[in-house]
Amino acid sequence: MLGEIRIDCLGAISSATVHFSPGLTVLTGETGAGKTMVVTSLHLLSGARADAGRVRVGAQRAVVEGRFTTDGITESAEASVVEMLAACGAERDEDGSVIAARTVNSDGRSRAHLGGRSVPASVLSEFTSAVLTVHGQNDQLRLQRPEQQRRALDEFAGDSVLATVKSYRSQRAAWLSARTELSERTQRSRELAQEADRLEHALKEIDTIAPTPGEDDSLMADIRRLSDLDVLRESAETAHLALVGDTHGGAEGALDLLGTVRGRLQSSTDTMLSELAPRLDEAVAVAADIAAELSDYLSALPSDPGALDSMLTRQSELKLLTRKYAADIDGVLAWADEARKRLANIDTSAEAISSLTKQVQESEVQLQKTAAKLTKARQKAAKELSELVTTELAGLAMGKSKFDVDVRALAEFGAEGADEVEFRLAGAGGRPLPIAKSASGGELSRVMLALEVVLARSSHGTTMVFDEVDAGVGGRAAVEIGKRLARLARTHQVIVVTHLPQVAAFADTHIVVDKNDDGPGVADSGVHRLSDSERVVELARMLAGLGDTETGRAHAEELLAAAAAVRS
Repeated sequence: MLGEIRIDCLGAISSATVHFSPGLTVLTGETGAGKTMVVTSLHLLSGARADAGRVRVGAQRAVVEGRFTTDGITESAEASVVEMLAACGAERDEDGSVIAARTVNSDGRSRAHLGGRSVPASVLSEFTSAVLTVHGQNDQLRLQRPEQQRRALDEFAGDSVLATVKSYRSQRAAWLSARTELSERTQRSRELAQEADRLEHALKEIDTIAPTPGEDDSLMADIRRLSDLDVLRESAETAHLALVGDTHGGAEGALDLLGTVRGRLQSSTDTMLSELAPRLDEAVAVAADIAAELSDYLSALPSDPGALDSMLTRQSELKLLTRKYAADIDGVLAWADEARKRLANIDTSAEAISSLTKQVQESEVQLQKTAAKLTKARQKAAKELSELVTTELAGLAMGKSKFDVDVRALAEFGAEGADEVEFRLAGAGGRPLPIAKSASGGELSRVMLALEVVLARSSHGTTMVFDEVDAGVGGRAAVEIGKRLARLARTHQVIVVTHLPQVAAFADTHIVVDKNDDGPGVADSGVHRLSDSERVVELARMLAGLGDTETGRAHAEELLAAAAAVRS
């Protein structure tokens, strides 16, 4: 439910706060006062495109903030809201409500916030779709399009159709995939065979060379070492000789000298000298370890003069692969893995074509069954929707008109089924025609209102907003519109922008948007809730501009009394 909305610098409204109550709330006011700005603000909170032209002249930005509660929505919708709030880090207010906000700058940029967190506008749309549904004049035009008519019928039908639609989409995707693959294999058999030959040749070449992961890098290091083999050997031998000495020439090495020093110190009778001896133990141990490692290093150096040539030949083989398939050997191995997978899927044999053909046929049979099931479910829902809307039209001074939802099965499998859905209207004794062609302006408004009232019964939101859907209607039909909106308000919070006093008289709460023309400059509009006595004055104004006269007040009071009697 919508509890409150605050508007700053949006159109004619410089600043206003509106508190909403359960039941039926009407918004009235003179033309140009800014009634539709309230609906525009709700569209913004629903994630609609931001229009810089809506920002009040002279203002830097327009701000709309709404407070929503989730009381009364379905369990699935509540679970969806809880999950979404957690995902974006939004938090509820202390009273459990959720605050949504939208800011539109004069340069066209906009920002959205939900529960104190900055979010994309699409997140606002996802949130408000669970608690708010706006029906405006644009929605009337929307419902004249075939795809929107089909969507409206599916939403009215509920799970009996929506679950089948989901299954149909999955089966159609599998059928299209198999059919595309079959077409490729039959029409591109020569091309695919050539591709298979290329892949087989490449894989044979790679397998023959048989590279190992990282081999090119390790080989490069080994080649670099062998290229400097003489220098490395000379450096290691010189260092080793300096440590261990020359046993054949009788030259002492560093280890011999360290041993001599340690022996002299240990044999000294002077304690200061003898205490230095243990400190040489570590130096002797380190020198011995280095000598051993140098010996191992010299032993590991290749003695085969052809080793370098073998490595250079291997490097040439690896470079052949990296020139053709990838930048390095690891990339070559990855390419080979993908090539093997692709080769496994390229099968143009008669057996493969036959198997795939059978798969396509079986998928199509299953899809036909699901499409037929979907058509049957839609036709059943169409009959019920037709009867309900026709009944509503009878109460809107169109008793001789008949609303019809036509569901025709098609030969093709469309994205949403093999059906064409069309809303039709038949006058007295006439044949059904598409509603855009068969209804006048006033009739179309009533048809759309009847549709929206019926469709609202399957709506997931708890707040319904109607923006002047009673345009072009008057007299007894206007009273019937008021009755239906009041009846709808028993189970939903209903907010209506109207110019008809017959509709406004049925309201539980009456809010007026009035324009203040205090001298030259930009007009300013205010929004406030009317008391019982103020409602009488406003209804008198709406009754052909009678204003605050005795006759106008009498007519307004009579209208309120009649509406109260009907509601009771």
